[in-house]
Amino acid sequence: MQSIHNYYGELVFTKKIMEQKLSKNIYRKLVDAIDNVEPLDQSIAGEVAHAMKEWALEKGATHFTHWFQPQRGGTAQKHDSFIDYGDNGEIIERFSASQLVQSEPDASSFPSGGIRSTFEARGYTAWDPTSPVFLLESGKTKTLVIPSVFLSWTGEVLDLKTPLLRSLTVLNEKVIALQKLLGNKNAKQVKVFAGIEQEYFLLLKDLVASRPDIIVTGRTLFGSKPAKGQEMEDHYFGNIRKNVLKFMEEVDNTLYRKGIPVKTRHNEVAPNQFELTPLHQEVNLAIDNNLQIMEVLKKVADKHNMVALLHEKPFAGVNGSGKHFNWSIGDNTGANYFEPTKSPLKNISFLIAVSAVLFGVKKFGGILRASVADAGNDHRLGANEAPPAIMSVYLGEYVSDLLNSIEKAGTIDEKEVNEITLGVQNLPKVNKDYSDRNRTSPVAFTGNKFEFRALGSSSNPSEAGTILNFIAAYGFNEIYNRIEAKKGDIDVKQKALEVIKEIISETKNIRFEKNGYSKDWHKEAEKRGLPNAKNTPEALNLFLKEDVIKSFSEFKILNERELKSKVEIKLENYIKTKEIEYKYAMKSVNTLILPAILKQIEKISQTAKNLEKLKLKSDIFVKEAKILIELYEDINKYNLELNKFVTTSCGTAAETAEKFASTGVKILEALREKVDTAEDLVADEFWPMARYQKLLNTF
Repeated sequence: MQSIHNYYGELVFTKKIMEQKLSKNIYRKLVDAIDNVEPLDQSIAGEVAHAMKEWALEKGATHFTHWFQPQRGGTAQKHDSFIDYGDNGEIIERFSASQLVQSEPDASSFPSGGIRSTFEARGYTAWDPTSPVFLLESGKTKTLVIPSVFLSWTGEVLDLKTPLLRSLTVLNEKVIALQKLLGNKNAKQVKVFAGIEQEYFLLLKDLVASRPDIIVTGRTLFGSKPAKGQEMEDHYFGNIRKNVLKFMEEVDNTLYRKGIPVKTRHNEVAPNQFELTPLHQEVNLAIDNNLQIMEVLKKVADKHNMVALLHEKPFAGVNGSGKHFNWSIGDNTGANYFEPTKSPLKNISFLIAVSAVLFGVKKFGGILRASVADAGNDHRLGANEAPPAIMSVYLGEYVSDLLNSIEKAGTIDEKEVNEITLGVQNLPKVNKDYSDRNRTSPVAFTGNKFEFRALGSSSNPSEAGTILNFIAAYGFNEIYNRIEAKKGDIDVKQKALEVIKEIISETKNIRFEKNGYSKDWHKEAEKRGLPNAKNTPEALNLFLKEDVIKSFSEFKILNERELKSKVEIKLENYIKTKEIEYKYAMKSVNTLILPAILKQIEKISQTAKNLEKLKLKSDIFVKEAKILIELYEDINKYNLELNKFVTTSCGTAAETAEKFASTGVKILEALREKVDTAEDLVADEFWPMARYQKLLNTF
């Protein structure tokens, strides 16, 4: 096998290739645009496009595409070939500056949340130069992929990348302004980093073929608990089976060729569940890479006669899958604002950064919850396998003690400043990670970063990244304004610590160091006034609060129309997801479940008749048949009730979503309970779907 560095990034138009293909002046301008997040100098687009085309053709590419992130989820692309007519009508290969910078796919079928009518088809993709161009392989075909944003013809947001980039812009503005106020002249550009852990299940393709509910909805709608699930905890970090390891090796190699630095692979808690973790990267690239990772997992699994499931809760009674979003803020000097150092100024920055996050979560914890809200994640949050839907922050013993000591300090003077910064400086000496991890906390400080643990496994991390950046920017802005408002001729560091002290006191209610799974915490959180949206419709409604709309607009992340559009689209997605589940549950009951129960009843009845002919008693068979007949009737009753519910109009999208999340969920749960009971009574030869025991014990 080759060394990784020999083929790492071979499908990426890297800076090294740019330097080889471009003139020095053009290369410098392009790198400046990438590194400093500046608009692309249009005068260089032609040469850049030509260099990309030449590189892509050398690699065997025939087409190009703008790759974007519509609000429906996933990614989207429209492929165009490089061919065009030459001056004499002959076919040539051409890739112009305009084709690189902008494309116009038909936007009529993408969700817009009321921003435009269906007949208004025009939408524009625009190249995002901060995320590298790469090649997509499919068999012998290669396509040049251009990461892009997606906007309506009026310039309004139609995607998930644009708000993320806007949040990075405003965070940069607020952080650099505050650093200048503190006297830091070297910080010019904020760098936000992310490491996104990805969980997933693997199933054998042949078994999935007998589970049409998985094929249609991504999860099992029915299934009784297996005798052996995850109780023995023998899968977590266990030996990786040979066929799974072969799959993982191909995944790793595929990702390395794409320049994606995957670092860790291991068995997760549930049977057939696994995790993949890359090294940290700048957040925009990390998110683009995670979207590629999800696609690679599915494609490589298919080659190995497997199915990669990314649904948040494919199996009831078994741990679901999520993503852990490790997030940190630094700048062009190499500083990480969440990591203490020996520098007093940087330690003030550490305290400010932590305080900014605390203040942002206190103010907008509800929309942090809303950023991870969807039908799949509703099954998982707070289920003793994922953090609760209550947004709190865990800092760990050492940082908590430090903040408590600052809060209790008297008047902040130069001596107090020195003692506090010394306390921060000593944190790394105590313990590299400062604290144990709290897996029950949705937002946990883990040494030099925050870990947001509430994302669903299938989600686009752009939404969570946008809100994390936004709440931090809001916190930094509040701190800046308070420092500026402080009167008196005292050192700015003293003013900053006075503000930090105020914020520590004001944000105590969102700090929680204990078990987030406990019922006591839910009661305590209610007393503290923390939002606890139980489902997606409840969570999305938090985006529509007046202060959220105002702040999103002021920070130029989403205007009021764009924000309301976003909520409308997410509600529509939720409704469609639940409606598909309800409809397919009914279809499965009518065409698979009830016929199977009938076969078992017929088998028992025939056996009873045969025994009667021999003049033998058959009371046990009568009882068994009676139980199955009652189950058949109950299943049919709940199925009819579900049908009536689905076919009855509920009103507006918000009203429909609320009904689907409450009444609809309850009916399906009641139906499932009866079906799962029947599954344990019906013979294997009659039951039409692979059971959990078989699905979850193949690796």
